[in-house]
Amino acid sequence: MPTEALSDPDAARLAQALLHGPDAVVFSDREGIIRFWNEAAERLFGFAAAEAIGRSLDIIIPERQRGVHWSGYATVMETGRSRYGAGDVLSVPALHKDGRRLSVEFTIAMLHAADGGVDGIAAIMRDNSARFEEMKTLRRQAAGRG
Repeated sequence: MPTEALSDPDAARLAQALLHGPDAVVFSDREGIIRFWNEAAERLFGFAAAEAIGRSLDIIIPERQRGVHWSGYATVMETGRSRYGAGDVLSVPALHKDGRRLSVEFTIAMLHAADGGVDGIAAIMRDNSARFEEMKTLRRQAAGRG
């Protein structure tokens, strides 16, 4: 349903789902500045919304991944296309406020400006760390390094 078709009560319900839903939702603008950070993002990454909004996505991107991330991000902003299709689930390392590394899986949605250009990206994320560690253990065991 296009957003123009949402009634005020429907828009309010959608806002409640985004704010209080179980998955982290983060919107960032063309420059990668965080513009929306919901309660689940607070739980996942440890930053309160007031700490995250207005800051670069670098607060959750490990330093070693930043070059690749920003190169891809710039391409998406310029072309309006991502090599990841609608609904593709991506798994990447991320950072918690306390410095812990996390593994997160997420999907993205491009946000479009009135002129049709890409205005930013929304990522819907969840913690994948336990499953990632289980897979590492299974791979080590399979390789005989138990």
